[in-house]
Amino acid sequence: MTRSLYVTLVTLLGAVLTGVAAVWCLVAPGSFADFVEFPRHAHFVHDLGAFQLGLAVSLLLALTWADGLATALGGFFVANAVHAVNHAGDLDLGGRDSDPWLIGAMAVLVGAALVVRLRQLGWVVGEVSVAASPALTPFVRQKTVRLTTYRRDGRPGASPVSIAVDGERAFVRSFEKSLKTRRLRRDPRAVIAPSTGRGRVTGDGVPARMRLLHGEEERHAARMLRAKHPFLHGFFVPLTHRLARSRTGRTVHFELVPATGAE
Repeated sequence: MTRSLYVTLVTLLGAVLTGVAAVWCLVAPGSFADFVEFPRHAHFVHDLGAFQLGLAVSLLLALTWADGLATALGGFFVANAVHAVNHAGDLDLGGRDSDPWLIGAMAVLVGAALVVRLRQLGWVVGEVSVAASPALTPFVRQKTVRLTTYRRDGRPGASPVSIAVDGERAFVRSFEKSLKTRRLRRDPRAVIAPSTGRGRVTGDGVPARMRLLHGEEERHAARMLRAKHPFLHGFFVPLTHRLARSRTGRTVHFELVPATGAE
């Protein structure tokens, strides 16, 4: 067993055990109090569940999010939000009427801070590499790009895709029966421009040349995309491609290299 796998397994184990304890505390506080042989007090056990849940979320986020501050804020937000709900639901057991509002306000502040931090990161929560090419520097933390490829008659066609930069090159993913894959097999010219998730361009385009990858190069491209976009390309996109494989064909990866002379 490698050290990396050991750390991952222990972290997952901690998250699962902590998460189970959290749900137990929140759903059946009396049963949990009996199990640990402490006197029953439903509200304090509820709060224990809230903090345990925040810890479990932090552990899970730490496996996929590269930014420590965002990870801590995410776990703290979950703990505070559930803590506020606890106080609102347990007012008949004690506490002050203002407690849910004060704790809820803290949760809102933390949630806002998390959003600000994610915006600072360009909504990219995974690991990114350094760009060795100045043309690719703007795309290191860029979540989505508008990829323009060219039809047989020279007319452009564009679509939004995720991108991962690796030194002097970048990688994108598609499936073998897509229009852009067919175009790139005929003509390797392309243009990438920063964009929103729906493909609205937000910056200058960079001409490039693209190459279909195979073997270890393809696996490396998949790892880079998964590291930068852990949820999207670690789970959702592969699942979507797998479910639609009979219609779309297998997943393919392209290397993208800036080419000043491309049109």
